[in-house]
Amino acid sequence: MAGVLVREGEPFEKALKRFKKTCEKAGIMTEMKKHQHFEKPSERRKRKIAAAKRKRLKFETKFNQ
Repeated sequence: MAGVLVREGEPFEKALKRFKKTCEKAGIMTEMKKHQHFEKPSERRKRKIAAAKRKRLKFETKFNQ
């Protein structure tokens, strides 16, 4: 669980910004969005295959220049 200690005299906005940054680094928001709706195993496979294709295409175009 991400947590931030508020320093003495620190404005709330700055502490909130640090908390959001910590959550982003930990990947909490992306994990939460991923679990908002049930994803069927077939949909998960399709998504992973599509991501692998994008990654491979990006890799190939990077080295074929």
